[in-house]
Amino acid sequence: MKQIQEACSSIKEKLTTTPSIGLILGSGLGILADKIENPVTILYKDIPHFPESTVSGHKGQLVIGTLEGKQVIAMQGRFHFYEGYSMKQVTFPVRVMKELGIESIIVTNAAGGINKDFNPGDLMLITDHINNMGTNPLIGPNDEDLGVRFPDMSQVYDTSYIKHAENCAHNLGITVQKGVYVGNTGPTYETPAEIRMLRTLGGDAVGMSTVPEVIVSGHAGLKVLGISCISNMAAGILDQPLTHDEVIETTEKVREDFLRFVKEIIRTLPQ
Repeated sequence: MKQIQEACSSIKEKLTTTPSIGLILGSGLGILADKIENPVTILYKDIPHFPESTVSGHKGQLVIGTLEGKQVIAMQGRFHFYEGYSMKQVTFPVRVMKELGIESIIVTNAAGGINKDFNPGDLMLITDHINNMGTNPLIGPNDEDLGVRFPDMSQVYDTSYIKHAENCAHNLGITVQKGVYVGNTGPTYETPAEIRMLRTLGGDAVGMSTVPEVIVSGHAGLKVLGISCISNMAAGILDQPLTHDEVIETTEKVREDFLRFVKEIIRTLPQ
């Protein structure tokens, strides 16, 4: 809690407004933060106790300001377990954003498609997740000021937000998928056998992020909307190797739909 408060104090010194919506922008999706009006930009390295993002496509900064009439705080780049950070470090920014005043959070990522009905470039609303990371960010002593010891995860992805996002997509003429996101540790992409296993378990898309932040968001009582950009089909579905360059290339191709979609969600999101 002391570290959370120290980080918040440092950020608040630069703010004149209180954000109500948090945004976590995944690989290739940070372009949304560039649309924030009257932005206050703070590098992660200038915030006490913040890790630094080491992944290509992640700028590594907070952007705070107005987006579609709402006060937002955006993570332009996130932290991953595979970078060597602890789960507490990976999810620390969610704690800080909650302390700054956000009530809801939109978590985005680039993911591999497990569902064979999906195509690269599809946007998928996350309806549920499978934590396949072998650990949990809430392991250890629980601070009751942050959340309950045994938080409910049965509706951690807010059903009213999912419905709202579906309506926005319909109004914009954008086709969206819905499905279950599987969180793996990475940094390796999955093997074809692992993808067959995950499909059997009920996964529709797979990635190396999101699940820890969503667990902590649920623990903190935040309303969550999750959006995956299907950047490639997972191993074994198409006969081709997987690369991070392909992920970035695909997210760049769908950036206009992604931008229109998320901006419309925020513009029409009930306060």
